[in-house]
Amino acid sequence: MLNSLTRKIWRISQYTTSIFKKDKYECPLCGYVGAFFDVNPPTGYRKNCLCPRCNSAERHRLQKLVCDTIFEDFDSSHAKILHFAPEPYFAKYFKSKFKDYTSADLMMKNVDVKCDMTELPFEDGTFDFIFASHVLEHISNDMKALSEIKRILRPGKSIAVLPVPIVCEKTLEYSEPNPLESGHVRSPGKDYFERYLKHFAKVKIFTSSDFAESYQTFIYEADNTLGDKRDDYVPVCFL
Repeated sequence: MLNSLTRKIWRISQYTTSIFKKDKYECPLCGYVGAFFDVNPPTGYRKNCLCPRCNSAERHRLQKLVCDTIFEDFDSSHAKILHFAPEPYFAKYFKSKFKDYTSADLMMKNVDVKCDMTELPFEDGTFDFIFASHVLEHISNDMKALSEIKRILRPGKSIAVLPVPIVCEKTLEYSEPNPLESGHVRSPGKDYFERYLKHFAKVKIFTSSDFAESYQTFIYEADNTLGDKRDDYVPVCFL
């Protein structure tokens, strides 16, 4: 029993020491300042990924900073938002920003509307703002989904924020959902956002490099001590 307790204390001390040696960052979602956790999911090891307080990852911090930038010019106080595949961190944030908040998803429980993005059950011009993060890479007929998103946006100054994971230069389509990539039907490349221009008048791309490194919005992929730092991307689509 003593040996087991000693080993546990040793592991905690080693973990605490490693955390204190890590670089310190700031989370724009919860305000935490300190070291971020490394993660090792099936898609690959990533350094300084998770905020230990709110569990946000690199993309969530970047998306929050992009939304803050959007709301400097976009008056959301009387606007309606559709939040697809709602993340807890953003649900609370959007509810505080918008007059009318609606959540939706095909598979998730506890959403306002269960629906397929390729057949949205809303009238034309219903929403002023749509947020759907890391959804389109799961949808085979993504062009139909983009058409539906455009259809339900109110003509004028409406906005859709539609990030996907960019992992290569040129988009690769799969013949079936890839179990090694959380069921993705494609591996989006940097060319993927060109598809948005077939439905939207303008697409502005924000990257990790647009914001202070203290927020740690970069993807740090690593194999032991070797690391590869790359930008993440957030496309903001305008009608």
